[in-house]
Amino acid sequence: MAIEVVPYSAEWVSAVLAFNDRMHAGGTHWGWYGSPVDEWLPIREGRKTWREHWLAIEDGATVRGAYALKPHEWRVRGEPQWVVDWQGPVTEGIVDRRYNTLGLRLIREMLRQHPMLYSWGHGGLEQPMLLMLEKLGWRLHSTPFLLRVVRPTRFLRRNRYLRTGAARRLALDALAFSGLGEMGIRALHAAQMLRARRSTRADAEPFDRFEAWADALWENCADDYVAIASRDAATMNALLPAGRWPPATKLRVTRGGATLGWALVLDTQMQDEPRFGTLRVGSVIDCLAAPSDAEAVIGAAFRFLRARGVDLVMSNQAHPAWVAAFVAHGFQALPQRRVFACSPELAKALAPFDESSRGLHLTNMDGHGPMGL
Repeated sequence: MAIEVVPYSAEWVSAVLAFNDRMHAGGTHWGWYGSPVDEWLPIREGRKTWREHWLAIEDGATVRGAYALKPHEWRVRGEPQWVVDWQGPVTEGIVDRRYNTLGLRLIREMLRQHPMLYSWGHGGLEQPMLLMLEKLGWRLHSTPFLLRVVRPTRFLRRNRYLRTGAARRLALDALAFSGLGEMGIRALHAAQMLRARRSTRADAEPFDRFEAWADALWENCADDYVAIASRDAATMNALLPAGRWPPATKLRVTRGGATLGWALVLDTQMQDEPRFGTLRVGSVIDCLAAPSDAEAVIGAAFRFLRARGVDLVMSNQAHPAWVAAFVAHGFQALPQRRVFACSPELAKALAPFDESSRGLHLTNMDGHGPMGL
């Protein structure tokens, strides 16, 4: 059983589709992309980020696994560094015990290709993947999930995450129809806001493309963060290709004619989604400003989404200033919902890691992008 890792090219499409068929026949929804050209971030000369796909081929013929790597130029303490996110690995070990160790082998192959490797997601710290990475010497840093319910009655009636079992559904329906749930949720968000100090209101205006003003903002605030992926205009335009995924609204946030920052937001009508059911979900998937202006930027983005009629607004954030900005606008910060997993080499570049992790700016646009939103 000789397995070789090779770049995904057109000659392997039929083998990838056969791999997907075997995975689905085994009872899993996992598979790999049907095209070797990445639809989101194809490789282009001169870009500061792209995605490349790799396959695990057995005996020169059969696909047994796959993964994607997303190099992205970061600034770490003001210096450029190439840092790489990984997606997967997806292997046939899910449905065939003969390939149980292939996932670990592919992680080691990723590290051989790009030692400065990270992933951000996974759920709680108890996830098997994270336990394995920790044994391999990776560093783990937990980050929160930010949530504010805008329309409490609809949230109680339509979310799926809380409505598990007949007793819970009955209790949530009672809270919704009595009005007690509405009052309680609104009081919870109001109490959160009372504890925070907010700045003068800023305005959010949609725009089509990142231009020179975005480059100036990036240069002015990039070094306010210990570690941050490049967010210059060219990189952001590559991450948000016109007419393709992700279909974000770009918001330029200003006060008195001066640019404070920008935010990317989604407004998604969910359909039987495992967490959100049939709710209309607003999400802040990326943002940039000086940390001192984060609260004003989030306030403007939240008001924009609320005016559109979303049922709730959520975000994933890592930097304390941005977490505090959401909390200042009534968001609940649910701890340890997402984990930044950092390879040993990247941890060295970020040393001292505990200090650096508190200056790390990560959003949904880092890593795999806003998948599921």
